[in-house]
Amino acid sequence: MTTLAQYPLHQLVQTRWHDNDIYGHVNNVLYYSYFDSVVNRYLIEEGGLDIHDGEVVGFVVESQCKYLKPLAYPEPVTAGLRVGKLGSSSVRYELGLFNAKGELCAEGYFIHVFVNKTGNTPTPIPDGIRSKLALLVV
Repeated sequence: MTTLAQYPLHQLVQTRWHDNDIYGHVNNVLYYSYFDSVVNRYLIEEGGLDIHDGEVVGFVVESQCKYLKPLAYPEPVTAGLRVGKLGSSSVRYELGLFNAKGELCAEGYFIHVFVNKTGNTPTPIPDGIRSKLALLVV
């Protein structure tokens, strides 16, 4: 059984009123949004990723989510983040979404390939980002 302790980084994700769908729980599409927000917040705040003027960006090339229990507004969600694989130009992020009771509600991953903005060709992960991602490798 996966627990929050298996993720080196934890971030609070606040659900929003419009996240709920007609069935009364967070719509499945938004889980990917939560994953993306958690990763990019870490890259920007800790790794120094410059999303506006930087020369390098990360493109998502693969993703997956397993839905285990529903989440719903106004429940806070704790996201766990770890790095499953750190390559030269790519990284596999692994994430878990936990409800207020600490139960795993969803787990998934996505893979970023870092590319230069001008040519959209793979480029090595910048050193500042790489050093912060290395802290999350399990």
